Amino acid sequence: MSRITTIMKRELGAYFATPVAYVFIVIFLFLTGIFTFYVGNFYERNQADLEPFFRFHPWLYMLLIPAISMRLWSEERKTGSLELLMTLPVTLWEAVIGKFLAAWCFTAVALAMTFPVWITVNYLGHPDNTVIIAGYVGSLLMAGGFLAVGSCISALTKNQVIAFVVSFVICFAFNLAGFPIVLDIFRAVVPQTVLNAIASFSFLTHFSSIQKGVIDLRDFVFFASLIAFWLYASTLAIEAKKSS
Repeated sequence: MSRITTIMKRELGAYFATPVAYVFIVIFLFLTGIFTFYVGNFYERNQADLEPFFRFHPWLYMLLIPAISMRLWSEERKTGSLELLMTLPVTLWEAVIGKFLAAWCFTAVALAMTFPVWITVNYLGHPDNTVIIAGYVGSLLMAGGFLAVGSCISALTKNQVIAFVVSFVICFAFNLAGFPIVLDIFRAVVPQTVLNAIASFSFLTHFSSIQKGVIDLRDFVFFASLIAFWLYASTLAIEAKKSS
């Protein structure tokens, strides 16, 4: 555990050592404000909740999270520092978890900096803060899912642009999995049980339940399993690249 923490601190410090972290946070906060107050009609709704704030998180993460994850392993492979990292007294699994946790903590910092929106809705009304907390937890879990996908794709290529584009496409697919436009494509060729399985992979379906304050263990298991699967895939991808 101490080795994972050491890697996490090293990677997290590396984020804030460059302007990229600050640019990301500024863009995230700016887009969050635009979507919440203008596109989401925060004031016009006359409701004391943060539904417009959380509504657009899946789409913001789909675009911004790959920008964080694309450098997780692509940069290590491009600069040759992956071989150096593997010579350290850490296992590959510890390195994967440490780098993932660093990116997740960085995302949590960006999400925490949206607290003025929470203060605003409490100033204007009397929202159910328990539901808002659940929304933040769900948002962070969903971000972890996106990051795990990006980590795996980053491990497959040295090119960060390719890692970004492929991660974006996969995350987009996870978002759309429960939409009728996707399900209608398979409806004529697969049974209903398969359609339900496809819809169950939608990030939007699981996040919207948590966002509404509905604490269903299945949603937490979904995100936890998804993160574990993609991180495990990351280790397999790195092992394959090492042996090739």
